[in-house]
Amino acid sequence: MDKRLLDILVCPLCKGPLKYDKTRSELICKADRLAYPIRDDIPVMLEDEARRLEEEEMA
Repeated sequence: MDKRLLDILVCPLCKGPLKYDKTRSELICKADRLAYPIRDDIPVMLEDEARRLEEEEMA
């Protein structure tokens, strides 16, 4: 994932910062408790495609 792209991407819902999870290939928004997938090096920034984070993942 390109570092410059990560620097400008924000959550499409709250416009908050995203954390890159390299092992799961996801962008995490802690405020909305969503994980956006990255497929073929392209972030899929759609709420319908995002995975809800479980409580233990928020720690």
